[in-house]
Amino acid sequence: MELFKSMGKYDYEQLVFMHDEESGLKAITCIHDTTLGPSLGGTRYWTYENEEDAIEDAMRLARGMTYKAAASGLPLGGGKTVIIKDPDKQVNQEALFRAFGRFVEGLNGRYITAADVGTTTIEMDYIYQETDFVAGTGHKPGTSGNPSPSTAHGVYIGIKAAAKKAFGSNSLEGRRILVEGVGKVGYLLAEAALEEGAKVYATDIFEGPRERARELGCEIVEADKLLDIEADIYAPCAMGGSINDESLPKLKKAGVKVIAGSANNQLAEPRHGDKLDEMGLVYAPDYIVNAGGLIQVADEFYGGYKAERARMSVNRIYDQIEKVFEIADRDGVPTYKAANTLAEERIKAVRNTKSIFARSNKSVIDR
Repeated sequence: MELFKSMGKYDYEQLVFMHDEESGLKAITCIHDTTLGPSLGGTRYWTYENEEDAIEDAMRLARGMTYKAAASGLPLGGGKTVIIKDPDKQVNQEALFRAFGRFVEGLNGRYITAADVGTTTIEMDYIYQETDFVAGTGHKPGTSGNPSPSTAHGVYIGIKAAAKKAFGSNSLEGRRILVEGVGKVGYLLAEAALEEGAKVYATDIFEGPRERARELGCEIVEADKLLDIEADIYAPCAMGGSINDESLPKLKKAGVKVIAGSANNQLAEPRHGDKLDEMGLVYAPDYIVNAGGLIQVADEFYGGYKAERARMSVNRIYDQIEKVFEIADRDGVPTYKAANTLAEERIKAVRNTKSIFARSNKSVIDR
């Protein structure tokens, strides 16, 4: 991998490699853009086939966070961390995440971390022992705690906005929804959909989440059979890249009209977003729909987290999705490009103000 060439393609600011032999820490933090404020992005603890895959994942996710924050109107930039998990090696979780916390402290506020796939408030509490640049802990004053409920609510709201575009009504009653991944977010999404009267088909690679979803009232299917089921809505809530050359024909055959879920980087390649548009499917771009968790943890920086204020902000995801559809119709482009336009226009407008001299900068981390 030609790192500087890769960084230059989408104007990444910084790529940081962190290593601590004693704790077993092998981490990569990517800071994409800090035009709007300090970068904020979760810490993903995951097993990768190789280090290049981990680097690529960190970079793609960081850029997504920049666009997510920008499109959500937040005073934040985008960053992300992946910690490489060795499934064959036992590590002390506290030691590993506290070591990582010391590295985060060393970035001096350029990067703020939070929970992501493979991490919870427990790991954030370990990190908090070493740095204040962490959100979504269980102990920090004014903390918002677990962001998964807000992420799930935002996805639910986004699905309703997309359903209105596709079907003329935002009601999910009687709709057949395929939920791929019923972990922290997918489970809560399935719960909300079932409460509204939807029929939910769900899958997960782990038995525990599958059993919980079954008890909730979902019909459980094997992962490779999910897209064979006739349905109205597909909600990818696991890992990225699920919209690809293999899945597109299945989605068409299944009769799916709406795609909206919590997974990051759902399009395996940009051309798959073009294909969705050609097929007439309504795609609610992932980083707009799944912004609820980010909105929740960002609320901590307004004098401490307030649930009602955060929920009102998450509810505006509905309006943001409708803006994306309006831009797509106006410009005659697929929705994934329209979402990029929404984010890029805000970043450009703020970047232009940087030419105006100010004695000191204000930031959310100074509040």
